[in-house]
Amino acid sequence: MPPVDGVPAIRGRQGCPRRKPDVLVADQGYDHDKYRNLLRQRGIRPLINHRGTRDNNQRFRWVVEQTLALLHQFRRLTERWERRTDIHHGFLTLARGLIAWRRLRNHHNGTTTC
Repeated sequence: MPPVDGVPAIRGRQGCPRRKPDVLVADQGYDHDKYRNLLRQRGIRPLINHRGTRDNNQRFRWVVEQTLALLHQFRRLTERWERRTDIHHGFLTLARGLIAWRRLRNHHNGTTTC
């Protein structure tokens, strides 16, 4: 529960900033009533699949999975070889720029790719 308690203030409307999310999406590894009850006590709705069932939260998790898949196209980012974080950050920024450029180019031509 420390990661849930460590969520920073959420920007939004003027006034008191929100300190907790409305919903928490988790995978089947957290399928236990203890976690569900702790989240409900904090006023957070848990979306945790039961073990042995299909993933009903696929549409929520797809954004993260797609982002990781796009970044893993670049072999240098799949496994970190650089010792310095600024160089790794530079390659990450370059990869994000290439991904955005490819998407804009494909969108401009009338084709869409994932």
